Amino acid sequence: MTTTPELIDQLSGDLSATPQGLVARRVGLGVVVGGAFAATVVLALWGIRSDMAGAIASLAFWAKLAYPALLAVLGLAATLRLARPEAQVARRTWVGMVLALMAMASLAVAELWRVSPNEYGRMIMGSTSAVCPWLIALLAMPVMAITLAVLRRMAPTRLTLAGAVAGLTAGATAALVYAFSCGETALPFVLIWYGIGMAIPTAAGALLGRLVLRW
Repeated sequence: MTTTPELIDQLSGDLSATPQGLVARRVGLGVVVGGAFAATVVLALWGIRSDMAGAIASLAFWAKLAYPALLAVLGLAATLRLARPEAQVARRTWVGMVLALMAMASLAVAELWRVSPNEYGRMIMGSTSAVCPWLIALLAMPVMAITLAVLRRMAPTRLTLAGAVAGLTAGATAALVYAFSCGETALPFVLIWYGIGMAIPTAAGALLGRLVLRW
């Protein structure tokens, strides 16, 4: 009669260890492929902003890129951790996300402080606030779909959180790509409407995580 330890040995005998870095390569590749697809869509439909030569000389343009770029990197770090069973996201990752948001909020407030109140509406609403967050959310969908598909092949156990950070990574990646086409320069606009654009796939990822990552 086969004992329990012998049965475990039989079942696990043909298993091999997961190669080091496999999770990072798969998730990272998923984000890169999804981001490349989003970039292709942006270039095909809207192209690069026409004033790019002048924009790169402004601090606001680089802050506009740094905001989603930092969130994308931190979101990817959290996603890699949560791809493993019972994993915990490092506290410094959450702190980094909060600091990125606070830094952008501080820059946005500083911009508003320097102008008269009758300029607030223009700086907050811009001319594309009605479409900006939805375009970012749509661009994030292929990134999130690929990332969730990769996570599904891993072993996440915190499904809602894993889906949420995958959505945040996708939203931030899409926002970064979209920033090269978007002509809005006011940081209050970026803080609010880019933030909403990233929040939509984050919420969608949290909902989808419980459904598609279950194993």
